Amino acid sequence: MTTRRQLLQAGAALPLLALVRPASATPEEMRAAISAYTGGVLPKTGKVVFDIAKLIDNGNAVPVTITVDSPMTAAEHVTGIAIFNERNPETDIVRFTLGPRSGKGEVSTRIRLATSQKLAALARLSDGSYWQQTVDVIVALAACIEGEAP
Repeated sequence: MTTRRQLLQAGAALPLLALVRPASATPEEMRAAISAYTGGVLPKTGKVVFDIAKLIDNGNAVPVTITVDSPMTAAEHVTGIAIFNERNPETDIVRFTLGPRSGKGEVSTRIRLATSQKLAALARLSDGSYWQQTVDVIVALAACIEGEAP
C-alpha cells in the first residue's frame, strides 16, 4: 500500500513550472469563437469603442467599457456585445444581451487576463451586422494561472 508520505515524495520530483503555467487558448481558437458568435459573418471595423488600458499592472480585475454607436431605437439598436481573447484559458470572456430599452449601447465590467494578448470586442446590431474593435494589451502581473501540465 502506498503511503501519503510516498505520494508527497513522488510529487516533489515534478517540476514546479507545471503548477503555475497559465492554460491558454490560441489566436486560431479566438477566430473560431468569433466566427461561431457571428455565424460566419465577417465583422466590420468601426462603431465599437473598446475602452481598456493598454498597460495593465494586474490582470486579476481589469476594468473595460464597450460603447457602440447606435441610436438604440426600436428599429435600430444593439442586440449583443461580446469580448473575446486569444490567451486566456477560455476564448469567450463575456457576452451581453441588449435591446432598445437598454437606453444606450454600452456595457462595463471587470475581466481577468492571463497574460499580454489581443482582445476583440464585437457588437451585433438589430440589422444583423457585426462590428468590432481589437486591442493589444500588455499585462505585467498575470491572472488565470490555476495551472495546467505542459
